[in-house]
Amino acid sequence: MEHELWFTALLNKFLAGVVAVLLTKLGLPPADPAHPIPNYIAMEVSVIVLMIVCALWLKRRLSLENPGKFQQAMEVVVEFTQNLTDEIIGHGGRRYVGMIGTLGLFVALCNLWGLIPTFQTPTAEKSVPAGCAVAAFAYYNWHGIRQLGPWGYLRHLCGPMMPIAIIMFPIEVFSNLFRMVSLTARLWANMLAGDLLEQVFSGLVPIAVPVVFAALHILVSVLQAYVFMLLPAIYISMAVSEEH
Repeated sequence: MEHELWFTALLNKFLAGVVAVLLTKLGLPPADPAHPIPNYIAMEVSVIVLMIVCALWLKRRLSLENPGKFQQAMEVVVEFTQNLTDEIIGHGGRRYVGMIGTLGLFVALCNLWGLIPTFQTPTAEKSVPAGCAVAAFAYYNWHGIRQLGPWGYLRHLCGPMMPIAIIMFPIEVFSNLFRMVSLTARLWANMLAGDLLEQVFSGLVPIAVPVVFAALHILVSVLQAYVFMLLPAIYISMAVSEEH
């Protein structure tokens, strides 16, 4: 059994009963009803809580005349995301800024969470990247259907010519499903490997090496968050495109 972090213990103390009952009703009874919440879920929850608190705090303090440093930082993130959607999706791309930006911030924070003492990196557990990948998959397919209509989206998956639809359709379906696997594996593998290397080498050489690996962790974390913004933007562009 993994070591229970303090925040996990706190959640289990107050929510164990409710979570255990819910999981049992879903046909997923926990192995330990007194501690049904694992560390990676607790870490994910802590990131979500932080994002909500920061969003509410920022909303109350928005200012055009005298923006604070946090507002300026968030404006940089929004502008970066807008430029990304403008470049990748093109006309109408800014309607997707909210989802892509939120996904990028969530992944970035989850990736960086392991740098905080007594915390862990939730994206080093495959369930968290998988959840993000499923959310991105559902989002871009929904907007493809919304933009083109159910029949139009099916035709979109059939390729440019109906005579080859019998070949193209299963290829497109498989390609779409594989995107979830690709997004999950890329993020999970990078963060898991980074955490393991940092633990091993920091334990062997505790002087200076932890700083180097912390810097590397930050670099990889930001890069993987960017990838998790870039690829969904590309998938959205492909899904809503009316060109065949």
